[in-house]
Amino acid sequence: MLDPQLKNLLDGAKAAGAPDFADLPPAACRGFYREILRATDIPAVDVAVSDQRIAGPGGGIGLRIYTPHGKAAEPRGLVVYYHGGGFVVGDLAGYDALCRTLCLQSDCVIVSVDYRLAPEHPFPAAVDDSLAALRWAHENAASLGADPQRIAVAGDSAGGTLAAVTALQARDQGGPALRYQALVYPMTAATPGEFPSYAKFGEGHVLSARAASYFMEHYLGDDDRQNDFRVAPLRAENLAGLPPALVMLGGHDILHDEGQAYADRLMAAGVQVTLVDYLALGHGFISMGGAIGAARVAIDQLAGALGRALKKQ
Repeated sequence: MLDPQLKNLLDGAKAAGAPDFADLPPAACRGFYREILRATDIPAVDVAVSDQRIAGPGGGIGLRIYTPHGKAAEPRGLVVYYHGGGFVVGDLAGYDALCRTLCLQSDCVIVSVDYRLAPEHPFPAAVDDSLAALRWAHENAASLGADPQRIAVAGDSAGGTLAAVTALQARDQGGPALRYQALVYPMTAATPGEFPSYAKFGEGHVLSARAASYFMEHYLGDDDRQNDFRVAPLRAENLAGLPPALVMLGGHDILHDEGQAYADRLMAAGVQVTLVDYLALGHGFISMGGAIGAARVAIDQLAGALGRALKKQ
C-alpha cells in the first residue's frame, strides 16, 4: 500500500498537470527538479558550510563541505555524498538541506559533489569526477577536521550508482580504503525494464519508466556501455572485499528490484549488508522528508548509520 502522504503528493501533481521528466529538455528538466525538491525538502539546520572548487579530470569540480559546529575531541568521520538526478539533473543547492542534516545528526564532515551532468558531459564524466572527489577528500581529510581512515561514500539514485561504482574503483585502484557505503535506491542495471519493478511501477509514480530511459539515453549518448560496471554495478564480476553497505529501497520504485539484486550479490560475496525496504515509499524519498513522515525517518536512519559506521573504534 502506498504511503498516504506520498499518494497525496502524486495525486496533486497529476491534478496540476505536472509533466514527466521525459517530456522536457534537460535545462527545463533541471528547473522542474529544483521545484520538486523545494516543495518536499526538510528545513535547513545550522552547520558550517563552505564551497570549494578542485581540479578534476575534465575541469573544475564544485564541492560543498559541511562541518558540525564546535571543535571535536578527535577528527570526525568523512562522508562523500553524490546527489541523485539520473545523471542529468540535480545540484549542490538541491541537496543542501539533506546534507546539513546528515552532517548534524551523524557528527561527520560531509563533502557533497557537484559532478558533471549529461548530456553536456556524458558517461564517464560523472564517474571520473566522483572518484576524483573521493581522492581529494581523502588527501585533504586532515584539513577538513576528518580522519582519512574513516571515510564513507553515499548517494541516492544516480548518486547511489556513483557511490557503488566509486567503492568498486577504490577497491581495485589502490584506494582510498572505505569504511562504509550507503546506497539509496541505486540504479544498478543499465537496461530499463530489466527487472519486474519497472512494469509494476513504471507509470503513475515518482520516476516513470519513460523518464528512466530518457536519463539513461542522455547519460550514455552514443556510447554502448551497458555491460560496463561503471554504468551498471550489477555487471561487476566480483563484489568481494567491498566495505559494509547500507542499501535503502522504496517498495513502489521502479529501481526496487535492481537495488535488491545488488544487495543480494553483495551479501553473496561476503559483504556485510543492512537492507532496508520502505515498502510504502517510492523513488526519491530521501529528498521528501519535509512532506512525508516516513521519508524523514529514512533520513534519520541514514544519518544514524553513517555516524555509527564512522565512529572511532
